[in-house]
Amino acid sequence: MSGEDIFEVRRFDQLGSTNTHLLEQARAGAPEGTVVVADHQSAGRGRLGRRWEAPPGTCLLVSVLLRPVTGPEERPLATAAVALAAVEACQVVAGVSPDVKWPNDLVVADRKLAGVLAEADPGAGGGPEGSVAVVVGLGLNIEWPGPPGVGGTCLAHLTGRSLDRDRLLDAWLCALAPRVVALRSADGRLDLAQELRERCSTLGRPVRVELVDGSVVEGTATGLSDGGHLVVGTASGPVVITAGDVIHLRPNGSTQGGG
Repeated sequence: MSGEDIFEVRRFDQLGSTNTHLLEQARAGAPEGTVVVADHQSAGRGRLGRRWEAPPGTCLLVSVLLRPVTGPEERPLATAAVALAAVEACQVVAGVSPDVKWPNDLVVADRKLAGVLAEADPGAGGGPEGSVAVVVGLGLNIEWPGPPGVGGTCLAHLTGRSLDRDRLLDAWLCALAPRVVALRSADGRLDLAQELRERCSTLGRPVRVELVDGSVVEGTATGLSDGGHLVVGTASGPVVITAGDVIHLRPNGSTQGGG
């Protein structure tokens, strides 16, 4: 069975943004498991509304619609499910084992290989009672290491060979399917949180976290909550981070690796 036997995959030559398109479909009642793939995005987005645009055909650009029945405190696990499935796909197809930099990057030796962006719309109907529509997008660098200055890498550079996007897509869908099932139960979500802990390169490192309100938290990343939130030990005690940009620091306080 291929991943496309489990999910409904819709392919496009070009979209403004796979996430934006799929959010519109979610509001129209699209079912969980709807997947949108594009060869090119003309208005791709990263975290905090940053523009992200890759040359056509160089990346796996894909979004999936999930409808988990969870509270906001567990919603980061939808991002984790997509990221961890991408880790497995890279292992299976390319022999590359990325780590997850909290909250939403895949990295190899601190160089960014992929980004994950989750966007929720509590008002989008069409799912089971109590569910929330969450669209999670993945941009995985295959032939392009990202724009200059971001400290990126790509599978072609890491492996020395070209890789087929359709093989990566199918491997990702196959790896994602059991993790989508895991999101549906309390025990499954605990398993996802534990898998994320085991794969997360941020844990144990000194970090600076830039929060949405402009404030900054510095300390050591000591753990992840069962909902996937980062716990940072600071001089005044532990701080739970629900959203923010994490910068890995060297012990002397300087930055380390990709952004």
